[in-house]
Amino acid sequence: MEFISKMLFWVANSLLIPDVIILLFLFVRALILIGGTYNMYITKRKNDQAFDHLIKEGNIEALKQALPDKDNSLYVCYLRDMLSRPVNEDYADFTLSKFEVEAEKDVALSKMLSKLGPVLGLIGTLIAMSPALVGLSTGDIAGMAYNMQVVFATTVVGLVVSAVGLVSMQFKQRWYAKCVNNLDYVSRLLIEKGGQV
Repeated sequence: MEFISKMLFWVANSLLIPDVIILLFLFVRALILIGGTYNMYITKRKNDQAFDHLIKEGNIEALKQALPDKDNSLYVCYLRDMLSRPVNEDYADFTLSKFEVEAEKDVALSKMLSKLGPVLGLIGTLIAMSPALVGLSTGDIAGMAYNMQVVFATTVVGLVVSAVGLVSMQFKQRWYAKCVNNLDYVSRLLIEKGGQV
């Protein structure tokens, strides 16, 4: 039994360095995600101001003219595609489904960060807690203090990564739901007009 316990202890301790490296990578990825989400917000705000009133009015011709040529955001690309060809019900359903898949792919990173952050933070916390308790029992206060720093650092970084993922996921899901609603409405207008723009 002692051999098995030592093996488990060795395996657990060997996971600390990979855990910390992955946490640091996810933290950097979370910072990049903040920038990407902010950029998406600015683009969405600009597009909402340009397109929302045209979509509400059902003015397809003006909407087609208002689409920018250089904007390659996901929503504008699918809106441009829908307006540039005759649309039937099957193609509209295909386009909406494809957009939802692409949107889900974009939200997947946020979901992953929101779930992996606390898990990796907890793993780092528990692994570093064991040597800290050993240091406490042997009177090695310096070793215990170092390991407690690792305990708190992994917990904090994991929670920050999770918070970024959760907040960005909430915003993106709401934004993409609105985009799907707009694309669905535009496709219905196009179908009613027989696909003629």
